[in-house]
Amino acid sequence: MTEPALIEAEDLHKSYTMPHGVVRVLQGLSLSIGRGEHVCITGASGTGKSTLLHLLGGLDVPDRGEVRLDGVPFHEWRESRRAAYRARNIGIVFQNYHLLPDLDVLENVLMPLRAVRSRGPLREDIERARDQLDRVGLGERLHHRPVELSGGEQQRLAVVRALVNDPEILLADEPTGNLDAETGDRVLDDLFRLSRERERALVIVTHDPRLAERCDRIVHIEEGRLVD
Repeated sequence: MTEPALIEAEDLHKSYTMPHGVVRVLQGLSLSIGRGEHVCITGASGTGKSTLLHLLGGLDVPDRGEVRLDGVPFHEWRESRRAAYRARNIGIVFQNYHLLPDLDVLENVLMPLRAVRSRGPLREDIERARDQLDRVGLGERLHHRPVELSGGEQQRLAVVRALVNDPEILLADEPTGNLDAETGDRVLDDLFRLSRERERALVIVTHDPRLAERCDRIVHIEEGRLVD
């Protein structure tokens, strides 16, 4: 018996109203991703890669179609309920890091836990965060602010933060786009190692062919639809 897909996107349509008219970004896109599968999404700029990632992560909702995570059509919920579900089940790594400048490294990692722990992070949460930071080379930087870190260190911090809740799904939008090749490779090594250890689904948007080759499957978007 085939195990059901963890992520199911069915007949997604998404448009945006711009000053010059309506821009149709996704036009009937469908995609299924299994548990623990690593999938790369490629395509030219403006074809809808980031839009698709935002829909999968519940950061936006489709005009038409449905997104189901583990069978749950969570995009139909109100934003507050979607945000709570996202905090528990989805980790997101942004190209521009989105770190909080006034918090130190450890506090940034623990932020997602504050959304799911009414009394704040538990002792075991803090120990797990410390261990993860140590494993990506940030064990000596726990009380530094993001501005005191290099770009590669900030991106590795963003990876650990995305995984601290042990989410079923990890989404990454151009995770090496602001990094040089050597630093980007280190970030990718951490990203793939941590996601494989936990057997988590990983969906990456990228223009980098080297990154695409590290995934189990590559899907390409053209004119708002997937092309095999």
